[in-house]
Parts: sequence; structure tokens; C-alpha cells
Amino acid sequence: QVDVAAMARLFGYVDVTDTGFIVAVLSIAFNPLFWNVVARWEHKTRVFSRVFGSAHAACYCLGAVILLLNCVRSHCFTEAMKSQPKLEGWDCHWTYYSGLAISAVGTLFVISSFLALGFTGTFLGDYFGILMEAKVTSFPFSVLDNPMYWGSTAIYLGWSLM
Repeated sequence: QVDVAAMARLFGYVDVTDTGFIVAVLSIAFNPLFWNVVARWEHKTRVFSRVFGSAHAACYCLGAVILLLNCVRSHCFTEAMKSQPKLEGWDCHWTYYSGLAISAVGTLFVISSFLALGFTGTFLGDYFGILMEAKVTSFPFSVLDNPMYWGSTAIYLGWSLM
């Protein structure tokens, strides 16, 4: 038997009919769907590599598009958070600084992952045939299996708390 009272109480604090919330959810869902579909299509057809003249140029272009989509997603997320009701007991300095600390740890994981993988390693270069010489096992991959995903999640969680 599942007690749904806690979940019902939590959803009482989220306005799922808010346009900003809906747009944020759609942008959060769209981004990974888009870049995975595009990368898999490139892997099967090499269309972008031919259009851009090289796999590297195509990968850098996709990376730029992913970064732009991330900016849009972050903006939509921020606007949705501004329009949502706040938990009264959580609107304090302790919550803000906890969110700041969680975001800082997330940022550490994201930036160190990017530095360990490089641009093409981060932005789906393997789908373009751009492979790394060896598996990356240095920090943060020595601490977590998916530090870029965990880091991004921590950033958004911290942002929500702030």
C-alpha cells in the first residue's frame, strides 16, 4: 500500500498549470531528446559531417546548438521557479546557502568533466567518429560514473533551493 498523502502535499506547492512551468518541463525533456536523435542520425548517415566538411566541424556545430539550447532551458527553468509558490519554512538563509553549496559542487563536477573530456568528448564526438584514445578515469570520473549528469542535477537542485 502506497501513502500518496506526502506526494499530494508536495504537488500542492507546484502549479502545474503555469505556462512557465509547462514550457520549462518541455524544454527539459526536449534537449536530451534532440541531441540524442541528432547524434544517432549523424552516426548512421554522416550527413552533418558531409554538410560541414568534417566530423570535427559538425561536432562543434552540434555542441554550439546544445549550449544554446541549454541557455534556453536554464532561462525557462529560472522563470518557472520564479512563478512557483515558495515553501514558507524554506525561505531562509540556511536554505539559500545550502542551495549555493549544492550548486557549487555540481559546477565542480560539470566543469571538471568538461576539462577531462574536452569539447568533442563532452558534446557527442563519438557519434561523429571522434574517439578518445582511452577511457577517462581521472577526477571526477574516479568519484562518480556520470559526473556531468549528477553535476547538472545538483546545479538545478541547488538553484531550486536558492
